[in-house]
Amino acid sequence: MTKKITFLGIETSCDETAAAVIRENDKGTADVLSNIVSSQISEHKKFGGVVPELAARAHLENIEYIIKAALEESKVSLDEIDGIAATAGPGLIVCLTVGLNIGKTMAAFSNKPFVAVNHLEGHALSPGLENKIQFPYLLLLISGGHSQYLIVKDINEYEQLGTTIDDALGEAFDKTAKMLDLGYPGGPSVEKFAKLGDKDFFELPEPIINKAGCNLSFAGLKTAVLRQAKKINGNDKLKFSLAASFQNTINKILYKKTKIAIEMFKEKINTSNINLVVAGGVAANISIRENLKKLSNEIGFKTVYPNLKFCGDNAAMIAWAGIQRFKKNLLNKTDVEAKSRWPLDENAPYMKGPGLKL
Repeated sequence: MTKKITFLGIETSCDETAAAVIRENDKGTADVLSNIVSSQISEHKKFGGVVPELAARAHLENIEYIIKAALEESKVSLDEIDGIAATAGPGLIVCLTVGLNIGKTMAAFSNKPFVAVNHLEGHALSPGLENKIQFPYLLLLISGGHSQYLIVKDINEYEQLGTTIDDALGEAFDKTAKMLDLGYPGGPSVEKFAKLGDKDFFELPEPIINKAGCNLSFAGLKTAVLRQAKKINGNDKLKFSLAASFQNTINKILYKKTKIAIEMFKEKINTSNINLVVAGGVAANISIRENLKKLSNEIGFKTVYPNLKFCGDNAAMIAWAGIQRFKKNLLNKTDVEAKSRWPLDENAPYMKGPGLKL
């Protein structure tokens, strides 16, 4: 019987301290033996966003305990682990360094293979924890720091079709929640209160909707929300309707841009079997899932999502990406450094900043 690969994953790219032990199984998916996530929501709530120095301090205080808890829950000793994977970027350098350094140290002292994982690749491969998905597939990655359409051709092989030219979608949700005083974290708060409002009450802009392929822009929408928010004067009914209108506008944008991305995918990949993987923290939004399901029924493709517990930052996806890279001998030395910016498609043009032409 072939031994199944078992990996320890460590994730500290932002404000979640996480560790997990994952073992591949006979179905080509994973047995999640443990998946421990320590959230810092309470520490950052009063600031309305993540404070890097506070996040890094919390990681330092919690990381050893979280790793120990993950090993204990998995009932797997460090000796039985085949390799260690840790997030090396992109993210907040002061946070990334905590998990990356402890991962490298553990690998060196235990003489285990080490894999420095791109956090975005963790999200890209995360549905594979529970679903056997064939390459290539189209990926919509939507999170607090990233909004992209990519072709996932294989492990470590990505082609970017479109990206946000300004704000990430998760950031737009967070800023909208802050402007409307709906609470933190912003994404779940906007989704919750949008259910209480009229989604058609406010007419909001859909930036670059008829140009720039499947590139995205949310800054103008965010500015429009700010203008309307200043007129509300504490009226809860209007506040909830603005949240609903914002979310509805996001869905209209994603509907149109995903349709374009599907056509671009078809032009590049000769297949009738199209899978759209939607991953990242914002993929947990149920209205977005329903919106894209409607589109998939309309033009004929399959949507695949990670389990809700694997949408946000977690170490299970990092361990899983580590296993996939290990199997292709994509290992790292322990002198690898953290990266604040680390695109999946290294050849893709950088799409932010003044003077951008679309």
